[in-house]
Amino acid sequence: MPLTPTLIATIPLAIWIYLFFAHGNFWNLREDAGEAKPLDRWPRIVAVVPARNEAGTIARSVTSLAKQDYPGEFFVIVVDDHSEDGTATMAMNAATESGATSRVAIHAAAELPQGWTGKVWAMNEGVGATANQAPHFYWFTDADIEHAPDTLRRLVSRAETDALDLASLMVLLQAKTFPERLLISPFLYFFLMLYPPQWIANPNARTAGAAGGCILLRRTSLERIGGLAAIRSEVIDDCALARAIKRPGGKIWMGLTRSSVSLRSYGSFRQIRDLIARTAFTQLRYSFFLLLATLVGLFITYVLPWISFFQGDDPAWFLAATAACLMTVSFGVTVRFYNQSFLWALTLPFAAIFYAYATCVSAFRYWLGRGGQWKGRAQAPLDT
Repeated sequence: MPLTPTLIATIPLAIWIYLFFAHGNFWNLREDAGEAKPLDRWPRIVAVVPARNEAGTIARSVTSLAKQDYPGEFFVIVVDDHSEDGTATMAMNAATESGATSRVAIHAAAELPQGWTGKVWAMNEGVGATANQAPHFYWFTDADIEHAPDTLRRLVSRAETDALDLASLMVLLQAKTFPERLLISPFLYFFLMLYPPQWIANPNARTAGAAGGCILLRRTSLERIGGLAAIRSEVIDDCALARAIKRPGGKIWMGLTRSSVSLRSYGSFRQIRDLIARTAFTQLRYSFFLLLATLVGLFITYVLPWISFFQGDDPAWFLAATAACLMTVSFGVTVRFYNQSFLWALTLPFAAIFYAYATCVSAFRYWLGRGGQWKGRAQAPLDT
């Protein structure tokens, strides 16, 4: 059968009909903004903050943790992962200024063992350093996130009420500079497309995902999988942890919030490229064929509808216009979540092209032995 303009336009339309109506309703964002349900007994929590050269954000992060309005026992350990910028000192100063020195400790991480990725090792160090406290939950949170005072209370309430093994929140990323406005909303949109929250929460679905900046994990569930050693070599550690917890029947959940925000800004396209490139090829399991399939898929899904539309062939233009409308409307919800003008929803094809470029960069870095770069470390082994 020849590839006529009508047939060509039908392909992306079929893709968008599926994505819009049958892919876990991923685009219809729901903020987790409800009040925390009261509990008869609030469990003991240890917050573990892996930090490597985070002097620019650690003080605000620690201060937000010290100000958590949590009714139960709560302790914070900042794991200084060989920082060279005074991160540990600034974290302790923030704890002192907040009057929380009895609840905040600094732990210097041991040297990174072979076979571990940096962040997972730092998380493991925090778990080991607080094992004698026997917390009911560990709260893994990044050193560049500022939490609302009720974040922990709401997370724990949900985890206990719904008997969750793992609960995570996707915090609000910065979207102020032009590169951020063009590319950060798509970052959330593509992530939710890969990991629809409805499928994550569904015990009968294989999809397992989590937002690594804010994860509440039941201690007994962590012990059940053999501790963090079970994911020691994972570059995409948050989703690997979610898979490890869900695989034996654990209950997991992921939500979105505007009240906890990332303090990390991306003032250039290069910085966002590196953000994507760190894990993009890992997501494709380091497969050249999956890379090719992804590049073709991005073109067909995001670029081809507009090409068919502007070619003006009848009825191809109508089919392409329908696909473009579904694309724009679905992405528009994410754009509005970031309080941007709906006109930004029209820029998704340009973002898709940029993400394709960043994915290629990710692949080339892996082939050159520099894959999975995080804080100056290449963490994607070539023998994977």
